[in-house]
Parts: sequence; C-alpha cells; structure tokens
Amino acid sequence: MKTFDIVTLTVSPALDKSAHFSGLIPEQKMRCQVPMFDAGGGGINVSKAISKLGGTSLAVITSGGATGEMLKGLLKRDSIPFEAIETETWTRENFVAVDDHTNSQYRFVFPAPAVTISEKEKISSTIEGLDFNFLVLSGGLSEGLPIDYYKQIAEKAKKNNSKLIVDTTGEAFKKVLEAGVYLIKPNVGELAKLIGVERLEMEEVKDAAKQIIAKGGAEIIVVSLGPQGAVLVTKDNYEFVHAPNVAKKSTVGAGDSMVGGMVWALSQNKSLKEVIRWGVACGSAATMNEGTQLFKLEDAQRLFEWLKDK
Repeated sequence: MKTFDIVTLTVSPALDKSAHFSGLIPEQKMRCQVPMFDAGGGGINVSKAISKLGGTSLAVITSGGATGEMLKGLLKRDSIPFEAIETETWTRENFVAVDDHTNSQYRFVFPAPAVTISEKEKISSTIEGLDFNFLVLSGGLSEGLPIDYYKQIAEKAKKNNSKLIVDTTGEAFKKVLEAGVYLIKPNVGELAKLIGVERLEMEEVKDAAKQIIAKGGAEIIVVSLGPQGAVLVTKDNYEFVHAPNVAKKSTVGAGDSMVGGMVWALSQNKSLKEVIRWGVACGSAATMNEGTQLFKLEDAQRLFEWLKDK
C-alpha cells in the first residue's frame, strides 16, 4: 500500500486556458494574446498550493483524451505527483479571458464529463489502495457519480482514521456531512444552504457553523468571507481573520489556495490560529496573480507574517 501524508481527489479536473484580449464586441472576431495553460480542478489546485509551500501530496485525478494527456504533462511540468484514472470521455477545458480595456475577467466553465461505472469503481479502489493522514475532496462531481459519492469515499477513508477535508457544493456537500468529516470550507452562501436557510448575516455565521458541528457533520468549519477574510469555528473556538488589503487581479483558484494553505499547515502540526492565517494568506496571495496561476510563495509568506499577530 502506497503511503502519503496528503492525498487530493479531483474527479472532474480541467485543462485551464487563460488569455487577454482588447474589447468585447459581439459578432466580431476578438483577437486573443498567446494563451497560458494550467492543470486545474479543486484537488489539483490544492496539491499545487501545497507544493508551492514546500509540501508534497498525491493528486488522484481522472484523465481522458488529448486534453487529459496535456493535463498530465502540466502536472509533470509542475512536479506534482499524481495517479490518473483513465476515462473514455475527454478531460474538459475551462477558459478565462481578461479584457485589457476594462480589466474585466470572464470565466467560462464547461460541464464535467461523464464517468462510467467501471471508472467510478476504479476511483474508489485507487483511494482504498492508498494510506494517508489527510484526504482532500475538492470540486464538483462528474456526471455518472451518485450524489453521495463523496460520502462513500469519506466513510471508507475514515476507517483508517484519516482526516477528511471537504470543499464542494450543493447536495454532495450536504451528503458528505452525514459521514462526519474533519474540516469543511464553505462560503457564507454555501453555509446557509447546509443548514437549510436562504441567507445568513455575518453575526449568524458562528451559530450556523456550530449547528453543523453539534450534529457531528464536521469538527472544524472555516467559512470564507471573500475580501472580508474568514472565520474558523470549532466546538470550543471562534477565530476571525480579516483579509489583507491587496491589489486584486483574479479570484481564480483563491478558494483552492486557501484550502491548500490550511491542509499544508495542518500537516505541519501548526495551531488552528496559524492554520486559518496560512489559509487567508494563500487565498489572498492568489488574487494578486492573473489567470489560473494560484499564488507566489513570497506573497503568501509576506501576508502570513502580516497576519500572524493580527
């Protein structure tokens, strides 16, 4: 059995393409600059963030067709260890376009390709064949996977006393909480849906998180507040960290960078006070870069130093 401290699972990765153009004009050709390509998807981005911080994780991914081959090549380029489950359908592409005239960013996200029954079973058996301390389930589910698929994975992983970190959306998020996980990272809107209400005000976030913790859904809940920062809630603790004021260029990958920073900090046995600050530092640093590049290590380190005494 292969042993890793951290494993990330991305059942619906994407070949991310980003480019600049000048002026959005309907029914005309808009000439783009030379595109940049990155391997994308929740778990992949988390693994990339961990690597930037000097850590190592195994990225378990699906991969199909020519786009899947390119995705694997990009992971090799970035020295990200991975294990790929080959799929009949091609890996999807996503596209980010930045209008230089307005500095507006347009994000085109395409549907996750279908996964067959045999491919689903291969994903599960791959996870079962690994030994790890932390498992990150990040991103949405592909067509063909049941809504409780993350719950199934979580239940199997928990038998080995692994710590589950989850960052997903919708019904899949609700279902995985039935298994009871270690840490989740919803935004305020997602947190509201998890407790069955339309919306939450800032002063209601703590109590909403406590509801989930009291029911055994998660031990730690980190709620992303966007440019305001984040809060960390446990049974006995509450910590608010205000996001540093930075020049924002893109929000692509900010949430995944936040998760990566926190998982890396947990793997280094850092305190929860440091864990949330590393998360906010990495997430904020990611917004300072264009396209799908995540963050620069020096930016994350500088922001953490500023945050650590706040």
